[in-house]
Amino acid sequence: MRLNAIRAPHKTIDNQAQDYDMAATFSDVCAVVPAAGFGRRMQTECPKQYLSIGDKTILEHAVAALLAHSRVKHVVIAISPGDARFAQLPLANHPQITVVDGGTERADSVLAGIQAAGNAQWVLVHDAARPCLHHDDLSRLLALSETSKVGGILAAPVRDTMKRGEPGKPAIAHTVERVDLWHALTPQFFPRELLHDCLTRALKKVRPLRTKPRRWSIAVFTPNWLKGALII
Repeated sequence: MRLNAIRAPHKTIDNQAQDYDMAATFSDVCAVVPAAGFGRRMQTECPKQYLSIGDKTILEHAVAALLAHSRVKHVVIAISPGDARFAQLPLANHPQITVVDGGTERADSVLAGIQAAGNAQWVLVHDAARPCLHHDDLSRLLALSETSKVGGILAAPVRDTMKRGEPGKPAIAHTVERVDLWHALTPQFFPRELLHDCLTRALKKVRPLRTKPRRWSIAVFTPNWLKGALII
């Protein structure tokens, strides 16, 4: 499926963006891969980025897709301190890869990666557990630097039926119009200094909440959510 490259919301960050020089040179693109997760949602002993597809780990596939693009010159991977698995991979000795200690949350790992991105003007943030990035999708995303000073993300249109719930109640309020809804995917592409400053300010103001996202596949004949229904 072809993904869309959609721009970040200018109206919310233009005031921050105007302080930076956005004249991008593609040789200055660095990818940041937060890979410090422990696989809590997968409920597996092995973190999902180290599970294998064929003869390579998911992390290796994800990084290979980035390095296969001529405009990505450098990849910073943020791993958990004490992670012994990464050192066993060929990636550990790759000349285009830098490894840093990640943090307790994804945002902390991304910030650590940005701080190791050197003088790169633009950064790509890509999840370690997304091994199927297509070259053409990445090219469309990188092209945003020619038309947007704040970057953007890869996204897919929402095709599922979306419901908004009653506040504080396990009941459906109404169906949400999905025409302008998107699934936010990675990579996400932003000017390095802008993203660094936004993350730094956000982490000072509030710590992210850990959630347990689930996908539900249920048949509902009355407008109520069924507690304990099938989870996939």
